[in-house]
Amino acid sequence: MDTLSIEIAKELGSLNGKDYLSSSDISFGQINALLGLASQLKNRKRRIDLGNRTLGLIFSKASTRTRVSFQVAMARLGGQVIDLNAQSTQIGRGEPIKDTARVLSRYCDALAIRTYEHQEVIDYANWASIPVINALTDLEHPCQALADFLTIEETFGTLKGINLAYIGDGNNVANSLMLCGALLGVNISVASPKDFEPDISIVQRARSLAISGASIQISNDPLKAVKGVNVIYTDVWSSMGQEQQQESRRLAFQKFTVNKSFLEEADKKAIVLHCLPAHRGEEISDEVIESENSRIFDQAENRVHVQQALLAALLGGL
Repeated sequence: MDTLSIEIAKELGSLNGKDYLSSSDISFGQINALLGLASQLKNRKRRIDLGNRTLGLIFSKASTRTRVSFQVAMARLGGQVIDLNAQSTQIGRGEPIKDTARVLSRYCDALAIRTYEHQEVIDYANWASIPVINALTDLEHPCQALADFLTIEETFGTLKGINLAYIGDGNNVANSLMLCGALLGVNISVASPKDFEPDISIVQRARSLAISGASIQISNDPLKAVKGVNVIYTDVWSSMGQEQQQESRRLAFQKFTVNKSFLEEADKKAIVLHCLPAHRGEEISDEVIESENSRIFDQAENRVHVQQALLAALLGGL
């Protein structure tokens, strides 16, 4: 079994009892330590037992990868998961967050929350006395970003100086990619249709966090954005809650489908990422998903490993 260096152990130890609501909540050192631990866990070079601790899941949005990956991650750590479904708990009947959070803090050891309004996870963290994890809000998807950068690091052996082009809606995934990428020294270029660019406040925040001269660029030209890049990333054009906009968005995004022509503009060894689920033929072609450039299913698997590392760190199980 590999051991953790004193420096990495210190970085991970500093996360004990903390919340993880945003990609910008943790430092360069902490992110690298989490990715290192995730790699050890993935390759069975380290085993961690949390001693039957309990993770509560509060999911207002449907989920496959996030739900299952948290359940598997906690099980591999020797813990258990309670699914706090709104339809079968008082959460669905309007119990105040300040009451729910304080009660669940006495039953569970951590909470993972997947919801619409980002303020909701902030409120849970404010009232809970246990770690709260953002498992997705409309503003950010920080656990996904950890898996994304682990996948990139596995492919290229480094993150510093990597060029990533995100093509599509300036949504929660784009936001966390910019924030996390800035902290890791990754150059991020986001190309979105006009009026669908990322929130300017997130862009400015990412630029203020950027290390090693990393750049954050926003444009409306997808082919220009992918020119010579190492990574092409895309996501659905209509997220949950935007179903009524699906047709208008399809028209606005029709030139943003990641297909073979996009790959031809990128570096020859470029990889393609998508956080899934994918609408094949819309934001990405079937040919690209199934191409040798695709790391999409490695990326999905890595959700388990980074979340296992995150839970171990937040719950002090190192």
